[in-house]
Amino acid sequence: MKKWKCTVCGYIHEGEEAPEKCPLCGAAREKFVEIREKDDSVAPTSTKEEQPRENEVSKMTQLVLENFLHPISVHSPNGIIPMVVLLLVPAVLFSADSFATAAYYSLLFVLLAMPPVMITGYITWRSKYKGTKTALFTMKIAAACVASATLLVLVVWKTVQPDVLTASAGRWPFFLLSLLLLASVGIAGHLGGKLVFSNTK
Repeated sequence: MKKWKCTVCGYIHEGEEAPEKCPLCGAAREKFVEIREKDDSVAPTSTKEEQPRENEVSKMTQLVLENFLHPISVHSPNGIIPMVVLLLVPAVLFSADSFATAAYYSLLFVLLAMPPVMITGYITWRSKYKGTKTALFTMKIAAACVASATLLVLVVWKTVQPDVLTASAGRWPFFLLSLLLLASVGIAGHLGGKLVFSNTK
């Protein structure tokens, strides 16, 4: 039986022909290439003199991809945001100022961590996944944008109105907005996990 590999996400399909679209990332059939297991030939590599001089952008792209900087950079925000929601529960229910302060500084840290996350995510999408605009990538990018915008609103809101979680009717909308942040981060993380742990048998 033939094997076909999606050149976008690495999914492996077994069958006489490639599928209409990749069941993992949604890439079209033309993105599949047949895997020839008995073909051990290796394309000749060019000499150092033939290779074009790498510019700074290509070096940075290579660094991001080879060292998995996007999955690494996204772990901290993804781990801290659920903790923020847990801290907000006593802050909202019992007007606990210490929990509100802890949640605020955690959100501030996540906001500062977002630029590397977004930059490395964009580089990975453009380079590793060739800027493919399937439903999976569209949803992941949309979820990341919603998370970033929501995070910014929460930080600015708490900065401008420090008592929003303890002495204001706005504490419930603030809490609901934090749940939206958690949901959008969860969706982006789930879709990213599908790509990272795709079928590569």
